[in-house]
Amino acid sequence: MEAGGLPLELWRMILAYLHLPDLGRCSLVCRAWYELILSLDSTRWRQLCLGCTKCRHPNWPNQPDVEPESWREAFKQHYLASKTWTKNALDLESSVCFSLFRRRRERRTLSVGPGHEFDSLGSALAMASLYDRIVLFPGVYEEQGEIVLKVPVEIVGHGKLGEVALLASIDQHCSTTRLCNLVFMPAWFSPFMYKTTAGHVQFDNCNFENGHIQVRGPGTCQVKFCTFKNTHVFLHNVPLCVLENCEFVGSENNSVTVEGHPSADKNWAYKYLLGLIKSTPTFLPTEDSDFLMSLDLESRDQAWSPQTCDIVIEGSQSPTSAASSSPKPASKVGSQEAEVGSDGERGAQTPDSSDGGLSPSGEDEDEDQLMYRLSYQVQGPRPVLGGSFLGPPLPGASIQLPSCLVLNSLQQELQKDKEAMALANSVQGCLIRKCLFRDGKGGVFVCSYGRAKMEGNIFRNLTYAVRCIHNSKIVMLRNDIYRCRASGIFLRLEGGGLIAGNNIYHNAEAGVDIRKKSNPLILCNQIHHGLRSGIVVLGNGKGIIRNNQIFSNKEAGIYILYHGNPVVSGNHIFKGRAAGIAVNENGKGLITENVIRENQWGGVDIRRGGIPVLRSNLICFGYSDGVVVGDEGKGLIEGNTIYANKGCGVWMMSSSLPHVTSNHVSYNGLYGVAVFSQKDGSSELPRGHRAQENFSEDGDAILWETELEKEDDPLRRPITIALVESNSINHNGGNKEPDPFLPGLRHHSAGPRQGPGAGEHHLPGQNQQDHLSADLKQPRMRHAKQQVPGFQEKV
Repeated sequence: MEAGGLPLELWRMILAYLHLPDLGRCSLVCRAWYELILSLDSTRWRQLCLGCTKCRHPNWPNQPDVEPESWREAFKQHYLASKTWTKNALDLESSVCFSLFRRRRERRTLSVGPGHEFDSLGSALAMASLYDRIVLFPGVYEEQGEIVLKVPVEIVGHGKLGEVALLASIDQHCSTTRLCNLVFMPAWFSPFMYKTTAGHVQFDNCNFENGHIQVRGPGTCQVKFCTFKNTHVFLHNVPLCVLENCEFVGSENNSVTVEGHPSADKNWAYKYLLGLIKSTPTFLPTEDSDFLMSLDLESRDQAWSPQTCDIVIEGSQSPTSAASSSPKPASKVGSQEAEVGSDGERGAQTPDSSDGGLSPSGEDEDEDQLMYRLSYQVQGPRPVLGGSFLGPPLPGASIQLPSCLVLNSLQQELQKDKEAMALANSVQGCLIRKCLFRDGKGGVFVCSYGRAKMEGNIFRNLTYAVRCIHNSKIVMLRNDIYRCRASGIFLRLEGGGLIAGNNIYHNAEAGVDIRKKSNPLILCNQIHHGLRSGIVVLGNGKGIIRNNQIFSNKEAGIYILYHGNPVVSGNHIFKGRAAGIAVNENGKGLITENVIRENQWGGVDIRRGGIPVLRSNLICFGYSDGVVVGDEGKGLIEGNTIYANKGCGVWMMSSSLPHVTSNHVSYNGLYGVAVFSQKDGSSELPRGHRAQENFSEDGDAILWETELEKEDDPLRRPITIALVESNSINHNGGNKEPDPFLPGLRHHSAGPRQGPGAGEHHLPGQNQQDHLSADLKQPRMRHAKQQVPGFQEKV
């Protein structure tokens, strides 16, 4: 029969009455018939997929109104998933004498319900054989004792979801089980609705209410199209578990807990689940995917270890008594003579890399004789953009960044970073994909060397979305995390992994919170409109923060404090309501090649012992100053382009001790470099220069300060020399009448201003235009060296 004998529309109308087996037979007739069957995707295949009571919409629960790319493929996945649990079933012989004619024994169907063969699930299980099918008809089935599954069976509810309710505690002791179209509730004697320790369990289209599910390795599980209402899923040492298209709502604790390192002892279902994951379409590049999947996660832990670039602290004589004695040996903890890598970061060779900090010199060294020393030769200004931003800004013109500063896509970044690619393609422990977590306390909790991968999920209206602690690793790809009552993603106690391509916004605390030696790779995310900071790194936290868009947060885009030491490179940080990057309370970090623009406070704010390395950044179009170095601020500020900020290019306290070298400072609204002298006894700072206080995990910053108070931190030692040299400072607006409300530029007053932002502040010297404003008299002067009280020019 030729398909071309009738019009195509008429054939489609006729074939719309066929059932699944008939469609399969028709597709085998010839190629023309095969293509004709495929053309029924939006008609017959859609009807079959949506008409199956044991299936839900392929894009449920996150996008139930969006049609899949292929209804036939979605229905195929539903059908194949129902067969996965029997993959290890033996081909039973019909007779010993006819061993050459093997066939699978037909599975029996046992009916349970009023008027049927069995009145309870327990009585049906007592009579069940291998791989039998038990059908529960509409009703409520309450078991008075624990049910032990000793043989592989399939338990299916008849009718629509919700018509069959099962109040039971089930303990699986067999190799495999499938449960479908059921509503689970805990029995009166146990909160556990289902437990398994070795076998594989598959849940399809089920509801779980007010109880617990527990899977222990080497057991595995696959869960699809299920709803969990106030239900906790505990996964202990599981080698692989797949949760897809599920909804978790109203949890009083964590919705999913992944605990323990994945078991090396894997059951029969592991390879089938792994093959199913590999066959699922993904947005990631597939080059060398087999090799990437085979790599062990632990072997990649060092891929994103931040390499710090600290300023050398060297024991030497005070400048006033250089001839009195010979200098003492230098204590070099971070060497800036290291080779520059392909990404522009400078490696540091540290004897103690646990906290990436500076170790003290000899114990007998005089604290008053410590000073900074640059361990490289200054080569002059190296503006990050060359001539791109050296002309005057056009009034009212929109900001157009050059093409060299456009952020790469996630695929491009992963193709450049093979270690990140390997991590993105790895699957260990628990895979959570296309799920919805909402209206509860916690989303996913990964602890005690656990492993979890989350892809394409939505986390909303939770206390927190994801927590990763105790040497655990997470991989988070393309998730939406918003309206959390605390931090969105929280890592502590050496947690790590990859956080890439996520949209993190409108959270009450930080979008990403990194603490206590946690060391993640944060790549290509959008972190915005948070009620606090975008990313917070504190308590010896580390990490690599690269190629992210961080914008419109109420506090700093990136906040580093309490010995936090990340590598921050290639990010766009803009339109924040406070500072772009704030380094406070002995924070550190290597901050390089970022675009920091249009922030309400300083583009970069350094104070209270903060000692970052700020190199080759574009800091522009801020509504206040470009770089603010507040009280006791330190660090290296080198090779940055500080352009067109409405305040000063660099604003410093006289008590700060930075090294400002080789920067291009131009077209800022006020002075290129200004020094603010605070009156003794005044503890308040001008508007816009107050530190961000009271940051905490769930409490106060005072607890962290007390915790770290006993640490022997050489950065707390008094250092009396600061350096400003080899900068190009020109075309700044310091000759204009200063705005008395802009920080750092008020005229000297008789006493400190009362109220918020009080404090006497003026430029040192005879008048405001004598020092650090040489561009007034020589607007095009380059490499200006200034001598001001408290500063020493490098010889």
